[in-house]
This record gives sequence, C-alpha cells and structure tokens, in this order.
Amino acid sequence: MTDFPDLSHPLEEIPAIATPNDSEQKSWTEVVNDYAGKDLDERKHWYGSVAEAYNRVRPRYPQEIIDRAIKLAQLQPPAKILELGCGPAIATVNLARLGFSLVSLEPNYEAAELAKQNCAQYPHVEIQNLAFEEWELGSERFEAVLAATSWHWIDPAIAYAKSASALKSQGSLILLWNTPPQIDETTYQLVEDIYQALVPSIPFYARHEGRQTHQADFLKFSQTILDSGYFYNLSYDCSRYHVVYSLDDYLLLLSTLSPYIALAPDSRIQLFDKLRAVLHHHRGDRLKLSFLSAFHVAHKI
Repeated sequence: MTDFPDLSHPLEEIPAIATPNDSEQKSWTEVVNDYAGKDLDERKHWYGSVAEAYNRVRPRYPQEIIDRAIKLAQLQPPAKILELGCGPAIATVNLARLGFSLVSLEPNYEAAELAKQNCAQYPHVEIQNLAFEEWELGSERFEAVLAATSWHWIDPAIAYAKSASALKSQGSLILLWNTPPQIDETTYQLVEDIYQALVPSIPFYARHEGRQTHQADFLKFSQTILDSGYFYNLSYDCSRYHVVYSLDDYLLLLSTLSPYIALAPDSRIQLFDKLRAVLHHHRGDRLKLSFLSAFHVAHKI
C-alpha cells in the first residue's frame, strides 16, 4: 500500500527560476495542450478504465499548498467554489473538510461515482457528472473556480472565458497541480534502455523529467493565464515532496498517466513486466519517489 505521509513541510523549496528545456521531446506544456484538443466524448471516457487506480495511487495535495492558495484567493468558509474536473475528489475532500461548499464537475462516470462516495459525508459538496463544456451557466456566481490537475483538459477558448463568467466580481481562479511522482535519476538510468527499446514515444514528464524543467513549464503556463485577458494579479509557487510507493503501486500509478493509457494493452503489459523485473532486482519492493506540487491563483479582471 502506498504511504502518503504528512506533507505539511516540503523537503525542498524550488526557486522560481526558469531553465531551458533542452529535451528533444515535447515539453509538458506542449503535451498537455494536446489533451484539450481531444474529442469531448473521448475525454469523457479517457480515465474510465483506471478510475479506481487513480483514486488509490495518485498523490494527494499537500495541505500547506491548499492553505496558501486559499489565503491568496482570500476565501473563507463557507464560500462556494466551482470545481472543474474533480476526478475522484482528491482535492475536493481537502476543501470540504475546511467547510467550503463545492459544485464539482467530473465528465467521467466512473470517477464521478467515486467522487460521490468520497464526499458522502459532506452535504455541502455536489458532484455533477458533466464536462465544463456541457455545464450550463445559470444565475449563480462563485467565489472561486478550482481545477486540480485538470485545467489542461479543457479547451482554452472555453476555459478562461466561461470561468470568468462563473465568478463573482473579484473572484479567483485556483489551479492546483501535482506532477507525476517519479523515480530518481540513478534509478531511471536502470530502466532507460527499456523505454528506449519498447516505448520511446513516452514523454519524459511521464517517466523521468528534471524538476527545473517542470518549473520552467509552470512558469510558462503562468504567462498563458495572464495572456488570456480574463485574469490578473497572479500568484504562483511550487514545492518538492517525497513519498514512498510499493513497486506494485508505482506501476499502478504509471497506468493512470495518459501516455500509458494510450499504449496498446500488449505494449503496456510488456513494458510493465520489464520495469517490474529490473526495479525489483535493484530496488526491491519499495521505491522513493518525488513530485512537485504547485498552485496558480489569479483574480478576475
């Protein structure tokens, strides 16, 4: 079982310095831009087969990241938040515990059902099995719009304008991000040849990518938010955390990442069998992973 330790203190603060991405592959920002371009029906069903795994092994959002984002957004319970793409309600639960009211949209049926189960004890949370594109903007306005590692699945032409329309005056856009937990450089070198031989198309962000590259991508995305013309007064920060996964849960985690979902089943099985054999031989059944948790908070113009 995966250990999700108390992440109240980051192991390392990362300075906000952009560094060049010298990878020959697409960067994270380029890859995720492709997701919003998928057909809506495909997006609605994308995570269906891995919803249970997603709920079990995706990293949780450190409470200090959420607390800082809430403070910057100037939110106080029981403020009402519109959440986009809540998945199985990983971030939703954190906010519900603090007393916020949420209308949480999730396009995938399986994930929405898990979200309802996870939020059953919070009557002030409403889960709707809808994509943001399908959701009808009524007369109600919200103090904040939240997206937790889901904003990149929404067409930017819709995401910014519709979110701004859903907000009250001075309302806030809150974007939370967790990068995929990854093995360290030395461990990755043990399996790099497997990737190159079997699935060279898997982007580095989904196997092993330096934190400075992720940092540069997040900073680049900060400018994209401002360039939308709907938000200003942007705040951003990013911290690094460590977590321990069992080998089984690490492979299960990989199965929830889009580049692995897109693989043919036979290719995915072959890859995971090879990874399991090498990692177990050299590292045993426990893997130390690291991930970045970040936020963007901006205010409606």
